[in-house]
This record gives sequence, structure tokens and C-alpha cells, in this order.
Amino acid sequence: MCGINGVYNHQSLTDVENKVKQMNSLTKHRGPDFTDIYLDSTVCLGHNRLAIIDLDSKSNQPFISNDENLVLAYNGEIYNFLDLKKQLSKSYKFKTESDTEIIIAAYHTWGIEMVYKFNGMFSFALWDKTKEELFLCRDRFGIKPLYYLEINQSIIFSSSLKAVKSLCAQDLNVKEEDLLDFVQYGTVHQPNTILERVKSVPRASFLKISNQETKIFEYWNLFENTILSKPVKEPLKNVEKLILESVEKRLISDVPYGVFLSGGIDSSILVAAASKVSTQNINTFSVVFKEKGFDERKFSRMMASKYKTNHFELELNPEDILHQIEEPFKFMDHPSVDGINTFFISKQVHEKGFKMALSGAGSDELFAGYPVFKQVFELENKKWLYSFPPQLRNLFGKLLIKQKQSLKSEKMAEILNLKLLQLPYFYPIFRKIFTNDAISKLIDIKNISYENYPFNWGFSEIGSTKRGSSYPLISKISALEIETYLQNVLLRDSDQMGMANSLEIRVPFLDHNLVEYVLSLPDELKYPTSPKKLLIDSTNGWIPDEIIHRKKMGFVLPWENWMKNELRYFCEESILNLDYYSAFNMVRVNSLWKDFISGKSNVNWIQVWSLVVLGKWTSINFSTKNN
Repeated sequence: MCGINGVYNHQSLTDVENKVKQMNSLTKHRGPDFTDIYLDSTVCLGHNRLAIIDLDSKSNQPFISNDENLVLAYNGEIYNFLDLKKQLSKSYKFKTESDTEIIIAAYHTWGIEMVYKFNGMFSFALWDKTKEELFLCRDRFGIKPLYYLEINQSIIFSSSLKAVKSLCAQDLNVKEEDLLDFVQYGTVHQPNTILERVKSVPRASFLKISNQETKIFEYWNLFENTILSKPVKEPLKNVEKLILESVEKRLISDVPYGVFLSGGIDSSILVAAASKVSTQNINTFSVVFKEKGFDERKFSRMMASKYKTNHFELELNPEDILHQIEEPFKFMDHPSVDGINTFFISKQVHEKGFKMALSGAGSDELFAGYPVFKQVFELENKKWLYSFPPQLRNLFGKLLIKQKQSLKSEKMAEILNLKLLQLPYFYPIFRKIFTNDAISKLIDIKNISYENYPFNWGFSEIGSTKRGSSYPLISKISALEIETYLQNVLLRDSDQMGMANSLEIRVPFLDHNLVEYVLSLPDELKYPTSPKKLLIDSTNGWIPDEIIHRKKMGFVLPWENWMKNELRYFCEESILNLDYYSAFNMVRVNSLWKDFISGKSNVNWIQVWSLVVLGKWTSINFSTKNN
């Protein structure tokens, strides 16, 4: 795991070498083991290294090929690098044991088409001096970040939004449409970012940059699958096999590692799989709380005992969070409602001497673990509602809210007002933090509509006649979850908060072979009549029934309690910073906060927390009254 920084066509910048060194300094936490830059007349590449595989200095970066025509700055892991090395050794002489050099060797042999062969999480900048072409590339799921900004015929790029901003002489503000996206969903969907003009290289894509053109090429998509047309044979055995293979690949490491163990289904299955494929006892990390309602140590201890792991219990309490709450925001490249928990967990794991950990992220999206899967099916069975005229449906919605004002009833009212009851139209509403009606009272932005990124992606990918239209309904929901919430909240937060503590977080449930196969399977194998039915059926006997049927809690902290008590002043102060944005109606914002504190049902804690996060992030990144 590492940090990438650089500039293409840097002639318009003065003192580019020191400026890229400054970018390296800002991203040092991503790679504290070694830092360096490469400079020629066109490109300046910077790199910070967190050594996980092949700790030798020969693998330091920027990495230059044997013939000195290729220069690479790379962040991530290629999990199948040993298999690829066997193929490439016939035509390339390796000088290291690293997966870094695999990219150089693969490009020599296959060109940029090499990305089709990679199984991993990665982002990289590869400079071909002979062809004068620069490639900026990301893995299939966008696990590793890569941002870029085109300015004055130059392209600034980095693993960090802050590093890009630091090199831009012009002010980068927050666009109105991106502010709206954040208020709706607690994030800004890629390829946009919270900063105007700064883009994310799309997942499963590479940006090809040369004198002639700057163009994005997609090399993989969620629906690029030939398995769908074939009869399903032994699906449970196949899923089990793919999970074991994925975990085994992700245990390759030259440094100490472990598994996040919450005591839930996903993390427990990872511990079981890791124990089955490893010759050593696995290290496991569990967060425990003094608050009994949030404590899961009973279940994590159950798994640790069953598989004889080296178990570490990491206790968090309000005092820890209170005294260190400013810390994660210093590393929060992009504001997001999730992730603070990952920061504190990663910090404790790092302090125990570990540099890598496995996470269960992606399992809920792939194996129908969220309530949204059942909610979609329920709506699909209520299409008769749309036989009523729009005026009557609008009245139904108002009655729902009057009967019980809550975020759930507000969302249902918004769904009833849609012109069509189709998945791309109503799915995005399930993921909203604020409905359009609530937003119209909070911020003064005209033309708030349902046509946002989640809608546009769903319409263009799974709408009638589109490439995902023939997939089973649950697979379509999974694809929407992966493309929106997983990619733009969970994975981004996992990376920025793990790397804030120099901890590499690997996600075995997002092996593309596993994802492709599960998406190809029919709904009857996956419908959650019991928790994550396909996952449990495929790993029968791996984890105790007590864990399978326990109440789902998730890897979260007891924020609502803390926000009303220990973190109350922090929240109030942060929310005041929203005055920086002229679009916010601060009277309504303050009213929402008061309703939350008084326990009114019309406000959900996640709504308030999203405003707290945005306010705090704004105070750090822009000059506000409270700065």
C-alpha cells in the first residue's frame, strides 16, 4: 500500500520537483517506509511506500524498468502476481520479488491490456517514455483511489484529494450539484469529487494521456459475464471454493497481518476461511465497548475460540473518541458519513504492530445482507399502487408521514410520487439520507430531482435493453449497491482511514471472480429468507448457528448516544461551519439539531452526523468563521 503523486506536462509549473515532494509529504501516512520522486522533461512522479510484499529496497518506487523506458508509481496489491510471474519469466528478467515489477514486466509483454489479467486492488501511474504516454489506472472496484485535475494543459494526479488541491494555484470550491449529492447521500459519487474540476479515475478504467488525447477506457464491468447463459451446477461448492481461493490470495504478505472480527457473519466467515487455508494461527481484532448494547465480544470470542486465533480485544470508550475526534478529520480527504470507526480501529491495530488486515466489506452487497433487498421485492409486488392517479398517490404519501413522521415514511412518500415504479427510479431513494422534500427546506437549490448519479447509472446499466437488464433482480440490486454505496462510501472510507494509520485493508469478498459468479446466480439461491442465505449455505458448518441468527449490528460505534452527550459541543461547533455555504438555510439546520437533541422522531441521527462531518471537513479545508 502506498501513495502516488505526480504531474504530467509540468512545464507550466515552477519548481515542480519540490511541489511533488510537498505532495509526498502530505501523503506520508500512506507510505512511511520510503519516499522518492522521478523527474524528466514531461513527467514528475512521486511515491510513498508502505512495504507489504518484498521489503527489499530494490522494490522502492518510482520503479524504473531494466531498459529505463518505463517508470511506475503504484499503490496496491496484485494478488495473482506469482502466477503471472511464471508466465512472464520466459521473456523478462526479474530483479525483485515484488508485485510492483510484475506491472512493468506485464506491460512489456501485453501492453496496457495487461489490466485484464490482474486480480487485485490497485491504482498506478505508468509512464512510457518511448511512446510518450502516461496511464492512470484503477482496479475493478475502485478500492484504491486515484484523483486527477486537468489545469493549464497539465494533469495533476494523486492518491489524495488534499495533495491535488495543494498543487493547484487556483481556488477549488464545492459545486452546487456536488453539495446536493453529499446532502442526499453523505458522499459525492465518482467520477466527481467534493472539489470542483477534480475527478476520480473511474473504477475498472484507465486514463490514457498523451500529446494527442486524454481519454478514459473501461476495461471491465459488473455485467461482462458469459456465465449467465450456462446452467448452474454445484453453486454452493463453487461459492465456497471461490471464497477460499480469494482469502488465500489475500494472505500473501511479508509483514504481520490479521482479520477484523466483529462477531458477525461476514467477519466470522473470513476468520474461518483464513484458518482453513493458512498453516499458521490467524490474528483477529475485535472492537469492544463498555456500552452493553453495542458490545459484541461474546460472539467474537466464540469464533476466536473455535479457530484458536491470536485474539486482540480493542476497547473503545467515549473518552477515547472525545479526546481524539479531531484526528480522523485531518486525514479525511473526502467528507463521508462513514469511516470514523475504521480510523480508530485501524489506529489500534497499527499500534499492535500490524500493517495489513482483512475486512468483510462487500459481503452485504454481494449476498443480500441489507434490508434494501427485501424492500425492493416488496415494492416490486406493489406495482398496483401505480394504477392510482398521481394526485391520489401524493395524498397517500402525505397520510403516511402524518401517521408517523420518520425518514422511512418520507422515503415511501417520495417513491409514491415517482412517475415510474422501476428499480433505477426507486432504488436511489432507499440510500438517501435526506429526501428531496427535506432538502428543499435545508438548502436553497433549485431543480432538486431524482436524476442523480445512482439513477443515471442504474438507468444506463440495468434499464430495459441495457447490458445488465437480463440479470436476476437481486443481482441488479447488488450491482447498484456495489456501484453506489460500497464504492463511494465504504471502500473510500476504508482506504482513507486505514491508510491514515499506515494499515492496508484487503477485501476478499470483492474478488472479481467471486463477484462475477455470484451475480450470475438466480434469485432463489440468494433471496434472504434467512441471513445471507447463499453465503451461509455455501459455508455450511463454518460458523455457529448462534452467530448466524444473531441480530445484525454492523461494525459501528454508538454515535447517537455520544452525539447527544460527550460529543455534543463538537457537533454543535461543526454544524455552525455550514454557514460557509450560501445554499444552507442555517435557521433550518439549527432547528434540525435542536429536534435531534430533544429526541423528536422527524430526525435521524445519520442526517445530523452527515451535517457534522461536512461542517468539520469544511472548517479544515476552507476558511470559515469558526476557523
